Amino acid sequence: MNAALLGLLAETSIHPGAGQSAGFVDLPVAREAATDYPVIVGSSVKGALRDMARQLGKDDEQLAEQIFGKQEHAGQLLVSDARLAMLPVRSLSSSFRWVTCPHLLERLARDQARAGASVDVAEGFAALRKLTENSALGKKDADEPFLFLEERQFQLTGDVPAEIIALVEGLIAHTITRSSLKERLVVVSDDDFAWFARYGLAINARNQLDVNTKESKNLWYEETLPPDSLFYVVLAERSTTSNALEQTLSWFKARPYVQMGGNETVGQGWFAVKSVVKGGQ
Repeated sequence: MNAALLGLLAETSIHPGAGQSAGFVDLPVAREAATDYPVIVGSSVKGALRDMARQLGKDDEQLAEQIFGKQEHAGQLLVSDARLAMLPVRSLSSSFRWVTCPHLLERLARDQARAGASVDVAEGFAALRKLTENSALGKKDADEPFLFLEERQFQLTGDVPAEIIALVEGLIAHTITRSSLKERLVVVSDDDFAWFARYGLAINARNQLDVNTKESKNLWYEETLPPDSLFYVVLAERSTTSNALEQTLSWFKARPYVQMGGNETVGQGWFAVKSVVKGGQ
């Protein structure tokens, strides 16, 4: 099976909506049921790719049906959910840090292997297994042994292993951004990361005003993922005789950006795309 893994670095705020909620946040982001991690479901990713093809003038109906399918039959391109790899989190001792955890990194390694990459991170993961609550791996700020993320304090116990940095940096499209990863990347325990994923996202108030009186007609709250959030998606072909994957990857050579999620007309949903690996098995 031919497959590729695409890195998706958020250039703007992202709202992969989950519909209305009965809670305080009217429009929350979509989340995985078991982990509560933010996620962009595969149907949204697939729809964004099809819309991108249309915008690039690749709207040949026969080609679109071959790649993406239609109501009567499935297409040749298999599209996974876009999974979270890192979240940017406010830091009291520096501008921000990219935060991840062993569980996310383990899934990334498995997905890279599924896409055909040769992944050897056993030594790096050995260091991650020693993480405990309120401890972290990452670069120290000057001689400060503690790291403050949001209102929480973490004890830095060492640097992030080079194998882990290499695992993540291939997802990032921009060279200058990749160069800052070593200084900004922080790995915390799975339980600590779950707190940031659940409570660390922005909640914005939006309002609809009457055109004439400027009175509020509809006030609502929506949740968004911050710029610099990092996701990835696995693309694969159903048949080895298909060129659906090659065709899709070629679109990103022309324009390495894609829009996903809601609020497109207010500038949200833009990702920089990096093709990490293309392999077969």
